[in-house]
Amino acid sequence: MKVNKAEIVISAVSEKQYPSNRWPEIALSGRSNVGKSSFINKLINRKNLARTSSKPGKTQTLNFYNINDSFYFVDVPGYGYAKVSKKEREKWGKMMEEYFSLRDTLRLTVLIVDIRHKPTEDDVMMYNFLKYYEIPVLVVATKLDKIPKNKKATHIKRVIDTLELDPDDSVIPFSAETSEGKEDVWSYLLNYIK
Repeated sequence: MKVNKAEIVISAVSEKQYPSNRWPEIALSGRSNVGKSSFINKLINRKNLARTSSKPGKTQTLNFYNINDSFYFVDVPGYGYAKVSKKEREKWGKMMEEYFSLRDTLRLTVLIVDIRHKPTEDDVMMYNFLKYYEIPVLVVATKLDKIPKNKKATHIKRVIDTLELDPDDSVIPFSAETSEGKEDVWSYLLNYIK
């Protein structure tokens, strides 16, 4: 897909701030340092629309990105070991639960995991949370360039087994470095944003 327009529209913390036009939304979720920003930037061919940071936990709001005036990517706060207070984490939890449970324009959530490691308990919890709310999920396993090619199938199987992936859900291996998986991700997403 050719992206001609990509811009951040709003960083929202509650429902009343969500964009009011009824465009389809694709949420992007994952651990704090899993490479969500690099994933977004690679998909839309921008160097730094989504800011990458060496400090996990940089995203603390729901960031709505207008893509081609036709749909939104919604970057949700990373979970896991962001160095934030328990109170702050609870606030994020409420904000995310409100978004995922109430937003009827949400079409799909991309759950981003690191292919090099077994999905964490937080990843499993997030996957189960999305299934509970009956939100379609695509799992993207990033950092594909960091593992030997002959280990790819083993690593993908580990992701599927650890998440106990529903047979209806898919895993797409992806590399922000080499663009491998980019076309596969786009062809999957297009089914949800028409």
